[in-house]
Amino acid sequence: MKPAAVSGLDELVADVLAGGAGSDPARWRISAGLVTKQGTHHATRDRGYRNHVISLRLGGAVGSCAVEPDEIPDDAVYDCVGRDVATLLSHPLAAVRVAALDAYLTHEHPHDPADAVTVPAGSSLDKSLARAAAVVDLLPTPPRGRVLVVGVVNSLLHRLRERGIRYVPCDLKGGETEWGEPHVTEAEAALDGCDAVLASGMTLGNGTFDSLLRHARGTGKPLVLFAQTGSAVLRRFVGAGVTAVSAEPYPFFWLDGGPTVIYRYRTEGTR
Repeated sequence: MKPAAVSGLDELVADVLAGGAGSDPARWRISAGLVTKQGTHHATRDRGYRNHVISLRLGGAVGSCAVEPDEIPDDAVYDCVGRDVATLLSHPLAAVRVAALDAYLTHEHPHDPADAVTVPAGSSLDKSLARAAAVVDLLPTPPRGRVLVVGVVNSLLHRLRERGIRYVPCDLKGGETEWGEPHVTEAEAALDGCDAVLASGMTLGNGTFDSLLRHARGTGKPLVLFAQTGSAVLRRFVGAGVTAVSAEPYPFFWLDGGPTVIYRYRTEGTR
């Protein structure tokens, strides 16, 4: 699939509505709306966390967008059922637009198994660490300088520390890492002091992805994304500012103790 020749998320939506990514999105109606609420506290870890994800099903495809806990009323998701994708791409809630776009792009262009990675069965911590290793492998080798990690996941930091890679943890909610390192809360303010960016797909839903993309395009810095949110959306930018994506469509690794799959996409020459 060719990378999207667009400047960011809104232009990609406009391109889809104009027929640039496949069939007319007005043809397709959402058959199911899901709200997944999960709490996790891995064994041996000091802190737990919560995940809230909204998902929309189109045929055999499911598109998702993670949100802050209780940010989106459940009824807003249920009201999407039966509506056509084109209508939902103009929804007032960004999370709904992202989930609808993700479902549509997955439906039109199923994930490519060429670089699929199976996360083996195991405990929640085992699976989290296995996924983290597959994600960190997408960073250019050898890594230069510091990596800005946008959307802190302690298992990712664990793998970076294991490999001796310096990082700056960034999370809008603030707080600190498992190792007591404070999170910076403004990614844009930290970009100039870092040499690569490893960011969550949640940046699509909270409106911060476009600024990361502009920075990567303007500086040539590697931008790698780990995407449960917008797994089929972010792969459209690989080779157009994004270096690589770990795409993890629903159901996610934390929903199942058995084997689960992620799909990796990278620019040529980064393997």
